[in-house]
Amino acid sequence: MTRVTRICICGGGSLGHVCAGFLAAQPDTEVRVLTQHPERWSSKLLITDPDNHVFEGHLECVSNNPQQVVSECDIILLCLPGFAIEDTLYRIKPHVGQAVVGSIVCSTGFFFAAHRILGTEARLFGFQRTPFIARTTQYGHAANLLGYKPQIAIAIENAEDREAFRQQVEQLWRTPTLLLNSHYEVSLTNSNPILHTGRLYSLWKDWKGEVYDHNILFYKEWTDEASQTLIDMDAEFMLLLAELPVTPGAIPTLLEYYESHDAASLTRKIRSIAAFQHITSPMKEVKGGWVPDFSSRYFTEDFPFGLRFIHDLAHKHNTPTPTIDKVYEWGGQFRV
Repeated sequence: MTRVTRICICGGGSLGHVCAGFLAAQPDTEVRVLTQHPERWSSKLLITDPDNHVFEGHLECVSNNPQQVVSECDIILLCLPGFAIEDTLYRIKPHVGQAVVGSIVCSTGFFFAAHRILGTEARLFGFQRTPFIARTTQYGHAANLLGYKPQIAIAIENAEDREAFRQQVEQLWRTPTLLLNSHYEVSLTNSNPILHTGRLYSLWKDWKGEVYDHNILFYKEWTDEASQTLIDMDAEFMLLLAELPVTPGAIPTLLEYYESHDAASLTRKIRSIAAFQHITSPMKEVKGGWVPDFSSRYFTEDFPFGLRFIHDLAHKHNTPTPTIDKVYEWGGQFRV
């Protein structure tokens, strides 16, 4: 008899929805969800991908009680914003057992918090970049999987058989999976902590209160100025990686990742990505138009739970990061 893999998804955001529904639709899996609002969830999740294929995932249990959904699981996956990671780790700690605990986003401090809360011997894993682009369409019922990644990369700690676990992730997520050598290779990334913060800085570093006539498309209206800011931040980031136990090339430069060679080509590439076309900026509607929304997760997450770790490690290792420092200090004024 084939053994069933029991998985608990912690979090009810877009990635939580898509991972729960997508994994529940895989053979020989049993998915539970830990969420603050279990009453809003159906036992069936419908996930629609870019080819209009619908994955119908049946959830075994949805609860706000960690003991009910975490106990006896094989895999526990946090799909949470940075500010919720520590509290959730404390809540699930008594019930983890032999499960491998992971995070869909690691650049917000997951490994640093898990080492401290679960211990250095805990079985941990995490993704270098999210495996999907996701958007909830009906909370607790349906979501869109807007884009697959051609490859995903993960870090694993204290697993009995790292290769077997890598193969399991590859099978569950239906995506070729690369095994990295260090948690730094997933904890530090030039994705959201640099991509988002650099773009925000280029958008509003000179903002004086003006009202815009539309909500700026975050990627489709990308600029060369944003690209150059990213390139400069990324170059400093690479200097930091050279000081850490990170395998050369494990984290590609942004130019390599986006198959570009300068600011102009990077702008063209980012503007052209189909899955990004309709993503708007963190803005709110006011009388006469739109203004930046500094309470958005783009600000409350990507600066204090993303760029912060890069900034702090760079200073610890005496790595010069003038552009990162400038962007981080600008974003710090909006912390709540």
